Amino acid sequence: MDDKIVTFQSYYDPMLAHIVRTRLEANGVPCFIADENTIGANPLYNQAVGGVKLKVFERDLEKCREILATEGDLHEQDHIEIDGENTYVVCPYCASTNVSNISASKEKDQWPDLLDSLANLVNPFHTAKNWHCNNCQQDFE
Repeated sequence: MDDKIVTFQSYYDPMLAHIVRTRLEANGVPCFIADENTIGANPLYNQAVGGVKLKVFERDLEKCREILATEGDLHEQDHIEIDGENTYVVCPYCASTNVSNISASKEKDQWPDLLDSLANLVNPFHTAKNWHCNNCQQDFE
């Protein structure tokens, strides 16, 4: 029983860590999540502790890589789902369909946005994120 426990991957999104943990456990790999409670108590500690860690036995490292390689990486999956008739935009962080399109500001709303952007030294004319998740409050393309 001298199995060494190692960190397989670190995540800044606890939900993504749990999804990967569930995939591994479904394929017979024992694993657990570390530092989730610390980050849950104060999300500002996320960067300091290095995110939520997925821990596995060292002997299972190669098996974990194979499982995730065959099932695909969640970071690379598209966030649009098609169910035959409808097309849904799905949040890549929490898999919610409760998302809104972030559109350019209307003329009457441009001045507050422009002043806010200039105050924060952000390019006011460039929006990289096109969608906003109303569940987890994340913006994504």
